[in-house]
Amino acid sequence: MAAPAPDPGELSEEQLRAAYEQEIKRVRVEHVLLENVVTLINLAMRRTGLMPGTEDERDPGQVQLAVDSVTALMPQIERVAPDELPAIRDAVAQLQLAFVQAHGSAATPAATEQHPADPTGPAQRSGRLWVPGQ
Repeated sequence: MAAPAPDPGELSEEQLRAAYEQEIKRVRVEHVLLENVVTLINLAMRRTGLMPGTEDERDPGQVQLAVDSVTALMPQIERVAPDELPAIRDAVAQLQLAFVQAHGSAATPAATEQHPADPTGPAQRSGRLWVPGQ
């Protein structure tokens, strides 16, 4: 039977450093990447101000920064965690819709940078996306 872990308050600085080193050895960059992406998405959703109790947190600039950041990380996510990519894409799409809902018809930076003068996206242009009234 293993001895119980000592109370961190009872450990010496050297023991704490050794415990930290053991923990760092187990951490993978892709786990940190995914945790940060989820944190960005959750924080941005709060910054839309649409969730009850978050109205005073509304900050369109923060929402845009989070969407742009997660979008920029998509190639790395696809490489290290392809199974997670559909859920992350869905979350970003929901966040973009929430942004538009909260801030009028203004497009998110990711959308305007990709097609600044083109109101249709690549799926619409290819004929694969059904849009009511079109």
